[in-house]
Amino acid sequence: MNQVSGPELVGTAREVRQAVVRLARRLRTQRQEHGIGNLGISVLSNLYRHHSLTPRALADAERVTPQTLTRVLAGLEARGLIVRRGDPSDGRQSLLELTDTARAVLRADSARREAWLAEAMARELTPAEQEIVRVAAGLLDRLADF
Repeated sequence: MNQVSGPELVGTAREVRQAVVRLARRLRTQRQEHGIGNLGISVLSNLYRHHSLTPRALADAERVTPQTLTRVLAGLEARGLIVRRGDPSDGRQSLLELTDTARAVLRADSARREAWLAEAMARELTPAEQEIVRVAAGLLDRLADF
């Protein structure tokens, strides 16, 4: 297989970054008005994926300091979107978990944006291009975990 390297790969990386940023911005415009900022939605999404996390693990997953999350977590807790429970394996730690209300907020937020994206894909892409996007989504997700 012919590998792309050097300046050509850097150019490809630039194109992917620019496209992903533009798409993310466009998807944010489809976000339902719920008063939760982008970091708050990201925190809820991380808790959805992992079921429960310590504040430190959540900060690491978000790539922010625990201090940065303090206000966000307090706001989410005050709105009844997250709860703190004692960590059964370490009594000094707490685990953060989603409430049913948070799950409903995430479902509504995702559904609106996914509907917009599905409509845009149906209108703008051929079935073959839609399949390429499906495969690329998995690859991009893999890169995000790197």
